[in-house]
Amino acid sequence: MDFSHLRGIEAAFPEAEYAGRLARARAAIAAAGWGALLVTSPETICWLTGRQTAGYFAFQMLILPVDGAPILLVRQLELAGARANTWLDRIETWQDGQDPLSALIALLHDLGLKNPAIERDGWFISPNTMAAIDARFAGLGDGSGILAPLRAVKSPAELDAIREAARQAEAGLVAGIATCRSGVDENAVAAAMMVAAIGAGSEAMAMEPLVSSGPRSGLAHMTWRRRILAEGDAVFLEMAASQARYHAALMRSVWIGTPPAQAQAMMDCATEALAAALEKCRPGLPCSAPHLAAQSVIDNAGMTAAFRKRTGYSMGIAFAPDWGEGAILSLFEGVERIIEPGMVFHLPATLRDYGVFTVGASETVIITPDGPCEVLSRLPREICLR
Repeated sequence: MDFSHLRGIEAAFPEAEYAGRLARARAAIAAAGWGALLVTSPETICWLTGRQTAGYFAFQMLILPVDGAPILLVRQLELAGARANTWLDRIETWQDGQDPLSALIALLHDLGLKNPAIERDGWFISPNTMAAIDARFAGLGDGSGILAPLRAVKSPAELDAIREAARQAEAGLVAGIATCRSGVDENAVAAAMMVAAIGAGSEAMAMEPLVSSGPRSGLAHMTWRRRILAEGDAVFLEMAASQARYHAALMRSVWIGTPPAQAQAMMDCATEALAAALEKCRPGLPCSAPHLAAQSVIDNAGMTAAFRKRTGYSMGIAFAPDWGEGAILSLFEGVERIIEPGMVFHLPATLRDYGVFTVGASETVIITPDGPCEVLSRLPREICLR
């Protein structure tokens, strides 16, 4: 069966939305001097076609000629889902027990592509697999970095999905904060966040929530490990929710009892730095501007050593292991791409006393054509006292 009757029934957006993306992609491939591009990134394959599945761990490839229809190669088990999630007319398969590269090479020879290139900069294709492809199909150029930048500016439909994800993430944070109290363990907090976000409509998330308390909260990217919250603990909460694989993230700080003066001073600095960065999230400014504004506040407060990171990164389609698009666009010094309407960023303003506590807050924002950015959360940014 080819499951053609399932075509597009699970697609996240109308066919016209994907047709516009494919047209932009073809123009970019042609402008780079290639006749076709082999797309390896799950995020970009999803952006171009709507293809989303937990089975993306199995070999897949999207072949996109400048002239001609796209062809998707997937595992046989994934065919029905690929039909349902996409508007594609041609989907080829490889069977368990078959070498997927043999299927790919046969397909490439059959297509007779002129001047093809392949994305070489993604994590999905290992160096060994890439070397095997090159050994069996000579002449593939380096098509890295052509398509991913096209994802930075979102369409109205994409922005609506991100707004929904932000609403779901906020529901998760509200539940997590409400669960924090002395005697409760980190697992209960994480469970409350997940239940509330999924109950609010979130689909599969690209990364688990970050939940850590006490001294563990002073370590970056820690998550729940059954530790019981106690009086005097800092609690760090961060999560992203997902709508059609489009993510929005949110982070807040909690304190069980009264925070010490140092923690409160660092929190005040973090919220001031975040506000300064948000003020610079405007079209026409370079991506370095929000970071430099936040960094100036932190430096002037004498807290440089507690920061030492970028101020933000772009958000959109994400698959594990990360909920952000940080490889596409960062808010950091030296990043001079101009901020444009329709870009989406997550700005986590955190200050750490390493191994002791972390405080801060974050926002996911949409860049608007005029004036201030659209902030997608209504949660207060100060420390939540429990």
